[in-house]
Amino acid sequence: MAGEVEIAGRVAAVTGGARGIGAATVRALHRAGMRVAIGDLDGDLARDLAAQLGDGAVGLDLDVTRRASFTAFLDDAEAALGDLDVLVNNAGIMRLGRFVDEDDETARRMVDINVHGVLLGMKLALPRMIARDRGHVVNLASVAGRFGSPGGATYAATKHAVVGATEAVRGELRHEGSSVRLSYVLPYLVDTELGRGTTTRARTFRLMRPDEVADAVVDAIRRGRVDVWLPWHAGLLHRLATASPRPVMELVTRVLRADRVLEAPDAAARRAYDDRAAREG
Repeated sequence: MAGEVEIAGRVAAVTGGARGIGAATVRALHRAGMRVAIGDLDGDLARDLAAQLGDGAVGLDLDVTRRASFTAFLDDAEAALGDLDVLVNNAGIMRLGRFVDEDDETARRMVDINVHGVLLGMKLALPRMIARDRGHVVNLASVAGRFGSPGGATYAATKHAVVGATEAVRGELRHEGSSVRLSYVLPYLVDTELGRGTTTRARTFRLMRPDEVADAVVDAIRRGRVDVWLPWHAGLLHRLATASPRPVMELVTRVLRADRVLEAPDAAARRAYDDRAAREG
């Protein structure tokens, strides 16, 4: 683990920052003394949040799937707040259902936002940070990015990709002698629009609060943590599972009901979110 850094007075940008985990992260970073750019496809909602926070916050339009939009977001953030120190790649969507019934457009939209949006954010932010030899990118993944989750196959695949890309790019920076840091956060289901309507809970787990994830993001930035599991014992279970024979691992997964978490979602409870995700991401 790298040494702890002081973040007060520094500049952060958060994608998908107007709702859910993103909005909670914006608030946590602002409380920690950072100046924060809030990027969201709903630019008006981002500007409303910035107005609530006051000085040191700016709300901006952002479509993470478009290079021109992402570039403009980072340029405008730096023009308003100063050189970028932190990028939190939070924007993402989760559409659930049986894999063989999933339509191609749903799959493409999840990959475009959850994978290409993160890759694009790193490609655009890292050169700015590398040139100054300081900075930190935090990518929001998921526990599903380490455990395949029936009912959310494509979502799990996108989060596997986030984990793999973060580890690979982190290795490249290390080989180059760069001081720029990378982290990824792996939360269990969170009580947001994205997480609601999932009707099964794994034993020993509970629905997390957005502020818990936000506080973990701030802690990762301060302390240079690389892989952040939420709750912490999810990481322990992952290490035990990967060290065990597959039959044992699958038995433990069934006993904990961890293989049922994303199956059979409540369609009525998720309808408003699914409609918006299909429309705008």
